[in-house]
Amino acid sequence: MKAIGLMSGTSMDGVDIALLETDGERIVALGPSGGREYMGEERAFLREAVEAAVQITDRTDRTGILAKAEQLITEIHADAVDDFLIQHGVPREEVRVIGFHGQTVLHRPETGLTVQLGDGQLLADLTGMDVVYDFRADDMAEGGEGAPLVPVYHGALAEFSALPRPAVVVNIGGVANVTFIGEDGGLLAFDTGPGNALLDDWMMLRLGEARDENGQLAAQGQTDGRKLEALLAHPFFLRKPPKSLDRNAFSLSVIEELSPEDGAATLTAFTAASLICGAAYFPVAPKIFVLSGGGTRNASLVAALRKLLPGRIELADDLGWDAGAVEAQAFAFMAVRSLRGLPISFPGTTGVPRPMTGGILAQPSDSNSMEFENSFA
Repeated sequence: MKAIGLMSGTSMDGVDIALLETDGERIVALGPSGGREYMGEERAFLREAVEAAVQITDRTDRTGILAKAEQLITEIHADAVDDFLIQHGVPREEVRVIGFHGQTVLHRPETGLTVQLGDGQLLADLTGMDVVYDFRADDMAEGGEGAPLVPVYHGALAEFSALPRPAVVVNIGGVANVTFIGEDGGLLAFDTGPGNALLDDWMMLRLGEARDENGQLAAQGQTDGRKLEALLAHPFFLRKPPKSLDRNAFSLSVIEELSPEDGAATLTAFTAASLICGAAYFPVAPKIFVLSGGGTRNASLVAALRKLLPGRIELADDLGWDAGAVEAQAFAFMAVRSLRGLPISFPGTTGVPRPMTGGILAQPSDSNSMEFENSFA
Protein backbone atom coordinates (compact mmCIF):
# COMPACT_ATOMS: atom_id res chain seq x y z
CA MET A 1 0.00 0.00 0.00
CA LYS A 2 1.03 3.63 -0.44
CA ALA A 3 1.68 5.72 2.65
CA ILE A 4 2.88 9.23 3.33
CA GLY A 5 5.35 9.90 6.12
CA LEU A 6 5.80 13.24 7.86
CA MET A 7 8.77 14.19 10.01
CA SER A 8 9.66 17.39 11.81
CA GLY A 9 12.94 16.73 13.55
CA THR A 10 14.55 18.19 16.63
CA SER A 11 16.59 20.55 14.45
CA MET A 12 13.24 22.29 13.79
CA ASP A 13 14.14 23.31 10.25
CA GLY A 14 10.87 22.21 8.69
CA VAL A 15 8.65 19.32 7.65
CA ASP A 16 9.98 16.43 5.56
CA ILE A 17 7.43 14.47 3.55
CA ALA A 18 7.78 11.28 1.56
CA LEU A 19 5.65 8.70 -0.24
CA LEU A 20 6.46 5.03 0.25
CA GLU A 21 4.95 1.86 -1.14
CA THR A 22 5.23 -0.94 1.38
CA ASP A 23 3.49 -3.81 3.10
CA GLY A 24 5.12 -2.85 6.39
CA GLU A 25 7.69 -5.63 6.10
CA ARG A 26 9.50 -4.81 2.88
CA ILE A 27 9.90 -1.74 0.70
CA VAL A 28 8.12 -2.09 -2.62
CA ALA A 29 9.09 1.31 -4.02
CA LEU A 30 10.55 4.61 -2.86
CA GLY A 31 8.26 7.41 -3.95
CA PRO A 32 8.82 11.15 -4.30
CA SER A 33 9.81 13.30 -1.37
CA GLY A 34 9.75 16.96 -0.51
CA GLY A 35 9.57 19.39 2.33
CA ARG A 36 8.26 22.62 3.73
CA GLU A 37 10.73 24.78 5.65
CA TYR A 38 9.60 26.61 8.73
CA MET A 39 9.61 30.37 8.27
CA GLY A 40 11.72 32.41 10.67
CA GLU A 41 8.84 33.45 12.90
CA GLU A 42 7.48 29.90 12.96
CA ARG A 43 10.86 28.52 14.00
CA ALA A 44 11.15 31.15 16.72
CA PHE A 45 7.68 30.29 17.99
CA LEU A 46 8.52 26.59 18.13
CA ARG A 47 11.70 27.35 20.06
CA GLU A 48 9.52 29.15 22.61
CA ALA A 49 7.34 26.04 22.82
CA VAL A 50 10.42 23.89 23.49
CA GLU A 51 11.41 26.23 26.30
CA ALA A 52 7.89 26.12 27.75
CA ALA A 53 7.84 22.31 27.54
CA VAL A 54 10.61 22.05 30.13
CA GLN A 55 7.91 22.50 32.79
CA ILE A 56 5.73 19.63 31.53
CA THR A 57 5.15 16.69 33.87
CA ASP A 58 2.09 15.30 32.04
CA ARG A 59 2.52 14.37 28.37
CA THR A 60 -1.03 15.57 27.60
CA ASP A 61 -0.35 19.08 28.97
CA ARG A 62 -1.08 21.70 26.31
CA THR A 63 -1.38 24.79 28.46
CA GLY A 64 -0.27 28.23 27.32
CA ILE A 65 1.85 28.38 24.18
CA LEU A 66 1.82 24.61 23.71
CA ALA A 67 -1.79 24.46 22.50
CA LYS A 68 -1.20 27.15 19.89
CA ALA A 69 2.06 25.52 18.83
CA GLU A 70 0.34 22.15 18.38
CA GLN A 71 -2.33 23.69 16.17
CA LEU A 72 0.28 25.54 14.12
CA ILE A 73 2.37 22.41 13.64
CA THR A 74 -0.65 20.39 12.56
CA GLU A 75 -1.79 23.05 10.09
CA ILE A 76 1.69 23.31 8.59
CA HIS A 77 1.78 19.53 8.13
CA ALA A 78 -1.65 19.60 6.46
CA ASP A 79 -0.40 22.31 4.10
CA ALA A 80 2.65 20.22 3.31
CA VAL A 81 0.52 17.17 2.44
CA ASP A 82 -1.80 19.16 0.17
CA ASP A 83 1.10 20.81 -1.67
CA PHE A 84 2.94 17.51 -2.00
CA LEU A 85 -0.04 15.69 -3.53
CA ILE A 86 -0.55 18.49 -6.05
CA GLN A 87 3.12 18.86 -6.92
CA HIS A 88 3.61 15.15 -7.58
CA GLY A 89 0.20 14.41 -9.05
CA VAL A 90 -0.64 11.81 -6.41
CA PRO A 91 -4.40 11.15 -6.13
CA ARG A 92 -5.46 11.48 -2.51
CA GLU A 93 -7.48 8.27 -2.66
CA GLU A 94 -4.36 6.25 -3.57
CA VAL A 95 -2.75 6.99 -0.20
CA ARG A 96 -3.86 4.53 2.46
CA VAL A 97 -2.43 6.29 5.52
CA ILE A 98 -0.28 9.15 6.80
CA GLY A 99 2.40 8.52 9.43
CA PHE A 100 2.58 11.71 11.52
CA HIS A 101 5.50 12.02 13.93
CA GLY A 102 4.79 15.54 15.17
CA GLN A 103 7.32 17.87 16.77
CA THR A 104 9.26 16.62 19.77
CA VAL A 105 9.47 19.34 22.41
CA LEU A 106 10.53 17.17 25.35
CA HIS A 107 12.11 13.75 25.70
CA ARG A 108 13.01 12.46 29.16
CA PRO A 109 13.29 8.68 28.97
CA GLU A 110 14.65 8.52 32.51
CA THR A 111 11.20 9.60 33.77
CA GLY A 112 9.15 7.89 31.03
CA LEU A 113 8.10 11.24 29.55
CA THR A 114 8.09 12.17 25.89
CA VAL A 115 6.03 14.90 24.23
CA GLN A 116 5.39 15.29 20.51
CA LEU A 117 3.15 18.20 19.52
CA GLY A 118 0.74 17.27 16.75
CA ASP A 119 -3.02 16.72 16.70
CA GLY A 120 -3.58 13.50 14.76
CA GLN A 121 -7.35 13.88 14.64
CA LEU A 122 -7.09 17.44 13.35
CA LEU A 123 -4.63 16.33 10.66
CA ALA A 124 -7.02 13.55 9.60
CA ASP A 125 -9.85 16.06 9.35
CA LEU A 126 -7.77 18.64 7.47
CA THR A 127 -6.44 16.14 4.93
CA GLY A 128 -9.42 13.79 4.74
CA MET A 129 -7.02 10.86 5.21
CA ASP A 130 -6.33 8.23 7.87
CA VAL A 131 -3.48 9.25 10.18
CA VAL A 132 -1.34 7.19 12.56
CA TYR A 133 0.37 9.31 15.22
CA ASP A 134 1.81 9.22 18.77
CA PHE A 135 4.28 6.44 17.95
CA ARG A 136 6.44 6.64 21.06
CA ALA A 137 4.00 6.41 23.97
CA ASP A 138 3.41 2.65 24.05
CA ASP A 139 7.11 1.89 24.03
CA MET A 140 7.80 4.23 26.94
CA ALA A 141 4.81 2.95 28.88
CA GLU A 142 6.48 -0.48 28.80
CA GLY A 143 9.83 0.85 30.00
CA GLY A 144 11.46 1.57 26.63
CA GLU A 145 13.43 4.69 25.76
CA GLY A 146 10.86 5.68 23.12
CA ALA A 147 13.72 6.32 20.70
CA PRO A 148 15.17 5.77 18.26
CA LEU A 149 12.23 4.37 16.28
CA VAL A 150 13.63 4.62 12.75
CA PRO A 151 15.86 1.48 13.01
CA VAL A 152 13.09 -0.90 11.92
CA TYR A 153 13.01 1.03 8.64
CA HIS A 154 16.80 1.09 8.40
CA GLY A 155 16.66 -2.70 8.47
CA ALA A 156 14.16 -2.71 5.60
CA LEU A 157 16.34 -0.27 3.64
CA ALA A 158 19.37 -2.51 4.11
CA GLU A 159 17.37 -5.42 2.68
CA PHE A 160 16.00 -3.27 -0.17
CA SER A 161 19.48 -2.12 -1.16
CA ALA A 162 21.19 -5.47 -0.49
CA LEU A 163 23.75 -3.84 1.79
CA PRO A 164 26.64 -6.01 2.92
CA ARG A 165 26.25 -6.94 6.56
CA PRO A 166 26.96 -6.11 9.27
CA ALA A 167 25.95 -2.61 8.21
CA VAL A 168 25.45 0.62 10.13
CA VAL A 169 23.09 3.41 9.16
CA VAL A 170 24.07 6.71 10.73
CA ASN A 171 21.21 9.19 11.03
CA ILE A 172 22.31 12.77 11.68
CA GLY A 173 19.21 14.76 12.54
CA GLY A 174 18.85 17.18 15.43
CA VAL A 175 20.13 14.28 17.54
CA ALA A 176 22.38 11.65 15.94
CA ASN A 177 21.70 7.94 16.17
CA VAL A 178 22.99 4.71 14.70
CA THR A 179 21.45 1.41 13.66
CA PHE A 180 23.67 -1.66 13.59
CA ILE A 181 22.17 -4.34 11.35
CA GLY A 182 23.64 -7.76 11.95
CA GLU A 183 24.19 -10.54 9.42
CA ASP A 184 20.93 -12.10 10.62
CA GLY A 185 19.03 -8.81 10.39
CA GLY A 186 19.10 -8.24 14.14
CA LEU A 187 19.07 -4.59 15.22
CA LEU A 188 21.06 -2.65 17.79
CA ALA A 189 20.32 1.07 17.86
CA PHE A 190 20.83 4.09 20.08
CA ASP A 191 21.32 7.84 20.11
CA THR A 192 25.01 8.72 20.01
CA GLY A 193 24.93 12.41 20.91
CA PRO A 194 24.24 15.74 19.24
CA GLY A 195 23.48 15.90 15.55
CA ASN A 196 22.59 19.26 14.05
CA ALA A 197 20.60 20.82 16.90
CA LEU A 198 23.47 22.05 19.09
CA LEU A 199 25.31 23.57 16.12
CA ASP A 200 22.07 25.15 14.88
CA ASP A 201 21.52 26.68 18.32
CA TRP A 202 25.06 28.10 18.22
CA MET A 203 24.48 29.62 14.80
CA MET A 204 21.24 31.23 15.93
CA LEU A 205 22.83 32.52 19.15
CA ARG A 206 25.98 33.98 17.61
CA LEU A 207 24.97 34.91 14.07
CA GLY A 208 21.17 34.78 13.95
CA GLU A 209 21.33 32.11 11.24
CA ALA A 210 19.42 28.84 11.17
CA ARG A 211 22.38 26.56 10.36
CA ASP A 212 26.01 26.36 9.34
CA GLU A 213 25.31 26.06 5.64
CA ASN A 214 27.42 23.22 4.21
CA GLY A 215 29.72 23.50 7.23
CA GLN A 216 31.34 26.64 5.82
CA LEU A 217 31.75 28.41 9.17
CA ALA A 218 33.24 25.33 10.86
CA ALA A 219 35.73 25.06 7.99
CA GLN A 220 37.03 28.53 8.90
CA GLY A 221 37.56 27.69 12.58
CA GLN A 222 39.79 25.57 14.78
CA THR A 223 38.59 22.85 17.14
CA ASP A 224 39.30 23.67 20.77
CA GLY A 225 40.60 20.38 22.15
CA ARG A 226 39.96 21.20 25.79
CA LYS A 227 36.40 22.29 25.13
CA LEU A 228 35.83 19.13 23.11
CA GLU A 229 37.09 17.01 26.00
CA ALA A 230 34.75 18.85 28.38
CA LEU A 231 31.78 18.19 26.09
CA LEU A 232 32.69 14.50 25.81
CA ALA A 233 32.85 14.23 29.61
CA HIS A 234 29.04 14.26 29.72
CA PRO A 235 27.79 11.15 31.60
CA PHE A 236 25.61 10.12 28.65
CA PHE A 237 28.66 8.73 26.89
CA LEU A 238 29.32 6.29 29.73
CA ARG A 239 25.85 4.74 29.47
CA LYS A 240 25.51 1.49 27.58
CA PRO A 241 22.85 1.30 24.84
CA PRO A 242 19.99 1.27 24.26
CA LYS A 243 19.86 4.96 25.18
CA SER A 244 18.31 8.15 23.88
CA LEU A 245 18.61 11.91 24.29
CA ASP A 246 16.64 15.11 24.54
CA ARG A 247 17.77 17.74 22.03
CA ASN A 248 18.71 20.05 24.92
CA ALA A 249 20.81 17.49 26.83
CA PHE A 250 24.02 19.43 26.10
CA SER A 251 24.80 23.06 26.91
CA LEU A 252 26.52 25.72 24.84
CA SER A 253 27.94 27.23 28.03
CA VAL A 254 31.07 25.09 27.63
CA ILE A 255 32.08 27.00 24.48
CA GLU A 256 30.44 30.37 25.06
CA GLU A 257 33.70 32.38 24.92
CA LEU A 258 34.82 30.90 21.59
CA SER A 259 34.57 32.77 18.30
CA PRO A 260 31.68 31.81 16.02
CA GLU A 261 34.09 29.95 13.76
CA ASP A 262 35.91 28.04 16.50
CA GLY A 263 32.62 27.24 18.23
CA ALA A 264 31.20 25.81 15.00
CA ALA A 265 34.36 23.77 14.42
CA THR A 266 34.31 22.43 17.99
CA LEU A 267 30.64 21.48 17.87
CA THR A 268 31.11 19.78 14.50
CA ALA A 269 33.99 17.81 15.98
CA PHE A 270 31.79 16.98 18.98
CA THR A 271 29.12 15.41 16.78
CA ALA A 272 31.74 13.41 14.89
CA ALA A 273 33.56 12.29 18.05
CA SER A 274 30.36 11.23 19.78
CA LEU A 275 29.50 9.02 16.80
CA ILE A 276 32.93 7.42 17.05
CA CYS A 277 32.38 6.81 20.77
CA GLY A 278 29.11 5.09 19.90
CA ALA A 279 30.84 2.76 17.45
CA ALA A 280 32.63 1.14 20.39
CA TYR A 281 29.36 -0.56 21.33
CA PHE A 282 28.97 -2.46 18.05
CA PRO A 283 29.40 -6.23 18.58
CA VAL A 284 31.61 -6.59 15.49
CA ALA A 285 33.13 -4.24 12.95
CA PRO A 286 30.62 -3.15 10.26
CA LYS A 287 31.36 -3.72 6.60
CA ILE A 288 29.71 -0.44 5.62
CA PHE A 289 28.57 2.83 7.17
CA VAL A 290 25.77 4.72 5.42
CA LEU A 291 25.49 8.40 6.37
CA SER A 292 21.96 9.77 6.27
CA GLY A 293 19.91 12.70 7.56
CA GLY A 294 20.22 16.45 7.27
CA GLY A 295 23.76 16.38 8.65
CA THR A 296 25.00 14.92 5.37
CA ARG A 297 24.53 18.42 3.91
CA ASN A 298 27.34 19.61 6.20
CA ALA A 299 30.55 19.00 4.26
CA SER A 300 32.76 19.67 7.29
CA LEU A 301 30.93 17.03 9.34
CA VAL A 302 30.97 14.48 6.52
CA ALA A 303 34.71 15.06 6.04
CA ALA A 304 35.32 14.50 9.76
CA LEU A 305 33.35 11.25 9.71
CA ARG A 306 35.15 10.01 6.62
CA LYS A 307 38.42 10.60 8.46
CA LEU A 308 37.38 8.94 11.72
CA LEU A 309 35.06 6.05 10.82
CA PRO A 310 36.75 2.79 9.83
CA GLY A 311 35.97 0.93 6.61
CA ARG A 312 33.65 1.67 3.74
CA ILE A 313 31.55 4.84 4.02
CA GLU A 314 28.70 5.76 1.70
CA LEU A 315 26.32 8.70 1.58
CA ALA A 316 22.67 7.68 1.51
CA ASP A 317 22.10 9.70 -1.66
CA ASP A 318 24.84 7.74 -3.44
CA LEU A 319 22.90 4.53 -2.78
CA GLY A 320 19.76 5.93 -4.39
CA TRP A 321 18.18 6.86 -1.07
CA ASP A 322 17.12 10.40 -0.25
CA ALA A 323 19.17 11.34 2.82
CA GLY A 324 16.78 14.08 3.86
CA ALA A 325 13.69 11.91 3.49
CA VAL A 326 14.69 8.68 5.25
CA GLU A 327 13.02 9.62 8.55
CA ALA A 328 9.81 10.68 6.78
CA GLN A 329 9.82 7.40 4.86
CA ALA A 330 10.34 5.59 8.14
CA PHE A 331 7.13 6.98 9.62
CA ALA A 332 5.21 6.00 6.49
CA PHE A 333 6.63 2.49 6.97
CA MET A 334 5.77 2.44 10.67
CA ALA A 335 2.23 3.70 10.01
CA VAL A 336 1.63 0.66 7.81
CA ARG A 337 3.19 -1.61 10.43
CA SER A 338 0.90 -0.04 13.03
CA LEU A 339 -2.16 -0.75 10.88
CA ARG A 340 -1.02 -4.36 10.61
CA GLY A 341 -0.21 -4.71 14.31
CA LEU A 342 3.49 -5.28 13.62
CA PRO A 343 6.15 -4.11 16.09
CA ILE A 344 8.02 -0.86 15.55
CA SER A 345 10.39 -1.02 18.53
CA PHE A 346 12.48 -3.85 19.94
CA PRO A 347 14.68 -4.69 22.94
CA GLY A 348 17.77 -3.88 20.89
CA THR A 349 16.52 -0.51 19.66
CA THR A 350 14.78 1.12 22.63
CA GLY A 351 15.38 -1.34 25.46
CA VAL A 352 11.70 -2.23 25.65
CA PRO A 353 11.23 -5.70 27.23
CA ARG A 354 9.51 -7.15 24.17
CA PRO A 355 8.77 -6.10 20.58
CA MET A 356 6.12 -3.37 20.66
CA THR A 357 3.73 -1.96 18.14
CA GLY A 358 2.71 1.65 18.52
CA GLY A 359 0.71 4.54 17.16
CA ILE A 360 -2.89 5.73 17.36
CA LEU A 361 -5.19 5.67 14.33
CA ALA A 362 -7.24 8.80 13.64
CA GLN A 363 -9.83 8.76 10.87
CA PRO A 364 -11.46 11.80 9.26
CA SER A 365 -14.69 13.08 10.74
CA ASP A 366 -17.82 13.05 8.59
CA SER A 367 -16.65 16.09 6.68
CA ASN A 368 -13.69 15.16 4.50
CA SER A 369 -11.80 18.35 5.25
CA MET A 370 -11.91 21.43 7.40
CA GLU A 371 -11.25 25.06 6.58
CA PHE A 372 -8.24 26.47 8.36
CA GLU A 373 -5.96 29.43 8.24
CA ASN A 374 -2.29 29.18 9.10
CA SER A 375 -1.56 31.43 12.06
CA PHE A 376 1.54 32.78 10.36
CA ALA A 377 0.20 32.94 6.79
